[in-house]
Amino acid sequence: MSHDLLKQHIKNTIEISNEDLNTICSYFKPSIINKKEFLLMQGRIFKYEGFVLEGCFRIFSIDKKGNENTLHFAAKDWWLMDIDSFMNQTPSSLNIQALENSKVLLISRTDKLALYESVPIVEKLFRVMSQKAIVAWQRRLIRNHSQTAKERYHYFTKTYPNIASKLTDKQIASYLGITHEFLSKIKKQS
Repeated sequence: MSHDLLKQHIKNTIEISNEDLNTICSYFKPSIINKKEFLLMQGRIFKYEGFVLEGCFRIFSIDKKGNENTLHFAAKDWWLMDIDSFMNQTPSSLNIQALENSKVLLISRTDKLALYESVPIVEKLFRVMSQKAIVAWQRRLIRNHSQTAKERYHYFTKTYPNIASKLTDKQIASYLGITHEFLSKIKKQS
């Protein structure tokens, strides 16, 4: 597996020398995650952060009633993480599951901390990425509070058509915070 997509992602995020870029990428190990396989299960400690080369993942929790609550998805050129579990080494309240056969690059917590020490620009890289992630979460929260379910559905399918096409209606409904039946009504009205 090539690190080319990760290199391009990093170059699009910050200005960086080829030497630092190659050093950073050398810490990421390739892995294949098969469809329906879990990279992380609720209650376990997340030992890696990942960068998706191919495929799609669903990040979700299961509540006490057994309901699945999808927080987000990660597809090609996106990051996979549970920052709380990864950084604090605490049991996760999330599941990360492959929706299709996928290829990822993984970095362990130990290796990421070593990178912070050996390549100072890594601090800037992950700070900028964290800021972008916070902006995305904030925008999603605002949409969830200011848009109707129908508007949120249309936004999701228009903005992320490649992801939406890989999902079941149940997964989309879970992400939108509505029932499967209500999503069916929305789709019939569209």
